[in-house]
Amino acid sequence: MLTNVMYVTIYVTDQDRALRFYTEQLGLETRVDHPGPEVRFLTVAVPGSPVEFLLWSHPAGAGRPANARPGATPGPVFLESDDLMGDFKALRDRGVTFDQPEPETYPFGLRIEATDPDGNRISLRQRGGPAGA
Repeated sequence: MLTNVMYVTIYVTDQDRALRFYTEQLGLETRVDHPGPEVRFLTVAVPGSPVEFLLWSHPAGAGRPANARPGATPGPVFLESDDLMGDFKALRDRGVTFDQPEPETYPFGLRIEATDPDGNRISLRQRGGPAGA
């Protein structure tokens, strides 16, 4: 039986740059950084989460949807927040690029899309609405 999600692959053109973004700007932690004989195996994760993101070296544009529309096209990764407005402000101050000026409400809470240095979209969500609502 299947028991867990092990890895979600995010294609990146520069693993060192991606590692800095996902750890220093988004606040994830490095789980595995193994140079290997043929390829570097590099994973990051939300602290305390069993799911790891594999930062896989690949040509530009791999895995990205064509014609992504701001606010309407989710990224391949959804990160959940219990205070999206607060996290948005902190991430913006750390240089994270977003597709809109602020998170927006939608039927399931708050949402906004961030972009990593390779243009990969990262969906940030808060269930049920803004903090305190």
